[in-house]
Amino acid sequence: MAASGAARPFRDLDKIAAMRPVTMARAAGAFWLATIVTGMFALSGGRLGNAANLAATVCYFAATLLVYALLKPVNAHLSLFAALFSLAGCALSVVISLRLAVVPVNPLVFFGVHCLTVGYLIVRSTFLPPFLGVLLGIGGLGWLTFANPAFAARLAPWIILPGIIGEGALSLWLLTRGVDAARWETKAGRPGT
Repeated sequence: MAASGAARPFRDLDKIAAMRPVTMARAAGAFWLATIVTGMFALSGGRLGNAANLAATVCYFAATLLVYALLKPVNAHLSLFAALFSLAGCALSVVISLRLAVVPVNPLVFFGVHCLTVGYLIVRSTFLPPFLGVLLGIGGLGWLTFANPAFAARLAPWIILPGIIGEGALSLWLLTRGVDAARWETKAGRPGT
């Protein structure tokens, strides 16, 4: 029984991988946009802020899995690399929100690596516009400044703006336009659907 429970996340990844590319892209956009919206409420602090941060983390977790599957045809290793950094950031966010431990690094640093890598993959893809990858990469550089809290504090609140623009643009594009399905299918080696 434990073995079947342990295998469930892998079945879920198989379900994601079997989705049509436009559906996968729109779902990723919806979850990423939900992350941004709930993340804004998380800035309020207190109980509402913690609850919003947990909701944002759940949404980002889902977006991460979808984006991983979406960009896997571009470069499977880099897509996995990006996903692992995002999932590590999600785990740290939960630890911080639930006050389970003092974490010496801001989870935004991990999300910065995720955004930079995903931005690179988008630029290299043929099924999404390169400018989205550039905007996301710039946002990722902004998140990386949180590796040095004093430096990030000097740049606040402006340092958050590139992330909101990059992630917001990608979210809205995925949600409204999706991807060029024919090019994605070619890259993935799947027959068109």
